[in-house]
Amino acid sequence: MAEAETAAHRIALVIPTLNEAQTIGATLAEIPVGVVDELIVADGGSTDATCEIAIAAGATVLASGRGFGRACLEGVCEARGADIIAFMDADGADDPAFLPALLLPLKAGTADFAIASRTRGAREPGSMAWHQVAAGRAAGLGMRALYGVAYSDMCTFRAIRRDALVSLGMRELTYGWNIEMQMRAARAGLAIVEIPVAYRRRRGGVSKVAGNLRTTLTAGTRIVSTFLRVATQMSGRAATPNKM
Repeated sequence: MAEAETAAHRIALVIPTLNEAQTIGATLAEIPVGVVDELIVADGGSTDATCEIAIAAGATVLASGRGFGRACLEGVCEARGADIIAFMDADGADDPAFLPALLLPLKAGTADFAIASRTRGAREPGSMAWHQVAAGRAAGLGMRALYGVAYSDMCTFRAIRRDALVSLGMRELTYGWNIEMQMRAARAGLAIVEIPVAYRRRRGGVSKVAGNLRTTLTAGTRIVSTFLRVATQMSGRAATPNKM
């Protein structure tokens, strides 16, 4: 577990994007001033004005290539000078006002990994489909059975010590990235805390996960396959192809 805070932390916020021109500007504008030191938008090949809007807002924009996990990985690689990495979606559903609460346990040295819980917080009507809530609970029950850690959600909004993340040996480059991180963090014995947050309806665009039946099935298949892969691996650090 992280030691008590003795010096200022350098914090990077990574936001994966793919055609989020309708929301990225407002999302970046809502980030509280002075909370993060690096703002990184990892873009998976947007064909709209996402990148231009993000650059105009002062973000570092990376061409990460397709894959949600790949975008997160490239953002972590870019943020080599940070000791805490936060992640957030670009669709306006995550409320950046909760970033300080998410970062506080890491800055104080009481946690290595903090994850937002939408299901334990106030949810705007229509912000989460029933199957998203059910999937989070089912995954939480599975991880509790495996590792004794009772997660209630598996959303993108989270923060983790960079050195702890590197030590996990992450390898998933798809929508399985989030659950892989949670499973490896639990198995590694990291100090984990859930922070209840308010969750909003997306402010524009179409969800890449729950937008329609096809995307839901695709994302769900990757998440389930990732769960099974990580669950059946030997304990310890996995071999990793990444460059974190």
